[in-house]
Amino acid sequence: MTDPAAPAPAHDRTRRLCLAALPGLLFLTAPRPAAAATPLIGFDELYSAFSPLGLTFSDKVIALTGQRVRIRGFMAPPLKAESNFFVLTAIPMALCPFCSTDTDWPDNIVVVYLDRSQTFVQPNQTIEVTGQLDRGSWVDPETGFVSQLRLRDARYSAV
Repeated sequence: MTDPAAPAPAHDRTRRLCLAALPGLLFLTAPRPAAAATPLIGFDELYSAFSPLGLTFSDKVIALTGQRVRIRGFMAPPLKAESNFFVLTAIPMALCPFCSTDTDWPDNIVVVYLDRSQTFVQPNQTIEVTGQLDRGSWVDPETGFVSQLRLRDARYSAV
């Protein structure tokens, strides 16, 4: 019979200390939850309706306005070699698709304003752009181009 007043063997004390510390160790070594991922939005999610009055923004676009989002598409050929913006399209295009007014705005393009200079890519290369989503009719004061949807402070990479 073991004397309850006798000190526990060293291996029992070590085991109890380890078990007592285990919840704290699990807390320290448990992976942290990943930061909220930047939402990915598709061209088919930009608008919810089209009427004679124009396009209606989707609930997703309205909810994500002002937030950083990702969108995949193709870079339309830029109007000039050195530019801080380009047009992202749902399908590869040979020509820049800018329209004269926002009432003619296609539902498959987004204007991208870069946060820094980047080398343009071929129009058939799929890219992913991350930037702050901005919506509503806006005229670029430098170019006069009209847009309905924009990504500001954006960067892109080939996919």
